Amino acid sequence: MTLLGLIRHGPTVWNREKRVQGRRDIPLDAEGVAEVARWKLPPAFSSFDWAASPLARARRTAAVLAGGAVPCAPALIEMDWGDWEGRRLAELRAELGPEMAENEARGLDFLPPGGESPRMVQRRLAPWLGEVARRGRPTVAVAHRGVIRALYAAAAGWDMLEPPPRALSSPAAHLFEVAPGGRPRVRSLDVQAFR
Repeated sequence: MTLLGLIRHGPTVWNREKRVQGRRDIPLDAEGVAEVARWKLPPAFSSFDWAASPLARARRTAAVLAGGAVPCAPALIEMDWGDWEGRRLAELRAELGPEMAENEARGLDFLPPGGESPRMVQRRLAPWLGEVARRGRPTVAVAHRGVIRALYAAAAGWDMLEPPPRALSSPAAHLFEVAPGGRPRVRSLDVQAFR
């Protein structure tokens, strides 16, 4: 089993405004960088390899935490929210009513128009997880909420139709084990909370 730590990127202006970011490349602002600089990583992560989503908010978070630039892993890019990027979920729920409720009730198959579902994110992550397992090196990755939830769903057998077996804290580090072939399983959630 190969250890994989996942950390969500630091906060952006859109996070504070409760806007869906998706693939929109919203960077960390000064406040977000300052918050990340206060985070303390689990000691074990000091010997891990690093990876980050190619989006600026994840790359900057990883650079602050690792003390320098880290390799990008395209598979870690956030879930594509398509036409809904920049919108607020509360607004979408009010505007779309039953249509939005039906979409959200699809769990892993929730699909924003022009975007991707959590199940599609899992498929996108599978080859990268297989690569992590083949390398056999403990790895810490800075990614996004949608990516972390999709990986957690795969690891816990959660279909996203009900609330998660355990809520994920944010910001926090979560630890998974990746079996040969790339199958993840939960090792320890909220290994280190950053607040």
